[in-house]
Amino acid sequence: MKIGFIGLGNMGAPMAKNLAKNGLDVLGFDTDNSIKLPEITMMPSIPAILNEVDIVFTMLPSGLIVKEIVSEFINNFNAESTLIDCSTIDVKTTKEVCQTLSNKKVNMLDAPVSGGVQGAKSGSLTFMVGGSRDDFDQLRFLFEYMGSRSVYCGENGSGQTAKICNNMILGVTMIATCEAFALADKLELDREAMFDVVSTSSGYSWSMNSYCPAPGVGPKAPSDNNYIPGFSSDLMLKDLMLSQNAASETKASTPMGDLAMTLYKDFVENKNGSGLDFSAILKTFEV
Repeated sequence: MKIGFIGLGNMGAPMAKNLAKNGLDVLGFDTDNSIKLPEITMMPSIPAILNEVDIVFTMLPSGLIVKEIVSEFINNFNAESTLIDCSTIDVKTTKEVCQTLSNKKVNMLDAPVSGGVQGAKSGSLTFMVGGSRDDFDQLRFLFEYMGSRSVYCGENGSGQTAKICNNMILGVTMIATCEAFALADKLELDREAMFDVVSTSSGYSWSMNSYCPAPGVGPKAPSDNNYIPGFSSDLMLKDLMLSQNAASETKASTPMGDLAMTLYKDFVENKNGSGLDFSAILKTFEV
């Protein structure tokens, strides 16, 4: 079975490798021509992939790029083929791309992921999937090759909606966790004691228990490795901006999400947060 994969960066490359490890013939393309993956058959162009496969994954940095690729190469898609877009992009663009593909009898699933680079490498990602239920059921085994869980969320755009809502919660809880550590420091509470109490009490959260922003506390996390990103501050800012754009379009009230976006924007643009893990925002409270 041949599968196409467009976008072989930090997330796409390990995802494509996991498909290949499960016996699939993966044809890959990335604009970075220096990428060489022994498990993947690298192709010279996007049409070279689309002409060969009926299922193609995309893992790309923005909705604009996804839209441009679909618009430019729409005639290279095989009829009744399926695009599975694992990028995190805005809901509006997802629905527009879906309509463009549908006009050519091409199916689409929007399937953004949670789990970061480590989840991609270990094959433990969670996929949030929007589109046809039949398409999801038929292709679910592909998600299982790359992840530990796939959740059908509803019609096209629902996967993206679930992703931006999830990451808005993540951004807000990480900031609250960092604020709490900063306050505990000021009050001279030992960080290990802080973790032992909160991780087993009502302050429990994934940000505290699994991804603690304080170095040397709790399970191993990016904070223990100089904040080398598992999920970068830049990507957190991108996802928070997507959530707040959606909130504005739908007139939803998300004051905490808006504040989290403002704080991450300041961290990335003014406080050397770019290129660091999103948990490194603890540094801004350690003053």
